[in-house]
Amino acid sequence: MRKLSLCLLLLINIKAMAQKTDTTFLKILMESKPELFSGILNHPNKNEVQIMYTQVTRDKNNKPSFKSFSYNLNTKRYFYPASTVKLAAVIFALEKINELKIKGLTANLTMITDSSFKGQTKVLKDESAANGKPSLAHYIKKVLLTSDNDAYNRLFEFIGRAEINAKLKKYGMTDSRILNRLAIGDGGESARHTNPIDFYEGDKLVYHQAEQYDAKDYPLELINLTVGKGYMDSNDKLVNEPYSFANKNVFTIADQQSLMKRLIMPEAYLVKERFNLRAEDYKLIYTYMSKLPTESDFPKYDPKEFWPTYAKMLFYGREKEAVIDPNIRIFNKYGDSYGFIIDNSYFVDFKNKVEYFLTAVVQSNEDGIYNDNKYEYETVCYPFMKNLGKMIYELELSRQKRHLPDLSKFKMDYGN
Repeated sequence: MRKLSLCLLLLINIKAMAQKTDTTFLKILMESKPELFSGILNHPNKNEVQIMYTQVTRDKNNKPSFKSFSYNLNTKRYFYPASTVKLAAVIFALEKINELKIKGLTANLTMITDSSFKGQTKVLKDESAANGKPSLAHYIKKVLLTSDNDAYNRLFEFIGRAEINAKLKKYGMTDSRILNRLAIGDGGESARHTNPIDFYEGDKLVYHQAEQYDAKDYPLELINLTVGKGYMDSNDKLVNEPYSFANKNVFTIADQQSLMKRLIMPEAYLVKERFNLRAEDYKLIYTYMSKLPTESDFPKYDPKEFWPTYAKMLFYGREKEAVIDPNIRIFNKYGDSYGFIIDNSYFVDFKNKVEYFLTAVVQSNEDGIYNDNKYEYETVCYPFMKNLGKMIYELELSRQKRHLPDLSKFKMDYGN
């Protein structure tokens, strides 16, 4: 296909602005770069591709409005959301602290997790913290910096499964559900039970939360739940039957971006529609969403395991030697599992006054075997995410704006 000129693409863009959510522009844009996207475009469902891109337009008072573009979105077609659910847990955990309205209760108190049901584990200390003690705030840092699974599980246990799903519904994310802890084989009855938790200030007990139980089910009508031709079981034995994603977490691309927009730009929403977060909560989340692992002292990470761009797939892919643009910050939450790569991001270029939201999923599993750690991340998924992010960034650089955004609130202090 002959490449479209930038002028033609921008003309299509302008015409699309009259629609609520354009479903053709991204396809045309990718088709203009067949050397990068033809493989994916030829097999969009095989590679489970779904994309949502939202432009931000500011008025003279810097108030944002949105225009969204999508490709292959289908809220009924299942993909495994992996760690992207953790951002919801971060927000809802901080909301719960605020809504409990208990004098002295903050996210920085020592958080001791007990156990009361089969398979549950205790947490009495955290050597990655400066003071060696676990806290809600430190768990949030670890979730956002490197997607720590245990840290997420502790947030899940504090919020409780019923409250997590009630919050999803409250904020209009009705095509999603969060049922499980991650990376511990959590499911069935164990996922319904969450641990008792105590918050301490020194030796003083500030708040005790008893164990919780969620009796509810959260059915969703989904397709593509049974996939592949086999999977590796818990004993690393091949089972020659399709793999089932039934009763696992669901977090659609549209809901992920909805969560991100409400988090990043609460001023675009009515007060009653905003998250119940304080200024210091937003600061904590923004800082560690955009901070690089190598900029952190507590927790301290090995740069060979967690290099600077480790979590920034929708621009850098997973390239360890990528050159970082100091003017760019990416506020995001990624996920990777079962061959799926997902990234939910808000992108800022302070120098060029660029900002946009971009959320995408792609999968590659050529052998059709699940849970075998043999996926085409390096050859298919990471390049796709990098190329998609770069393409949208280049488009945004050329997009004319009547009012340039004031992005100062997103300039975080990355000192420890």
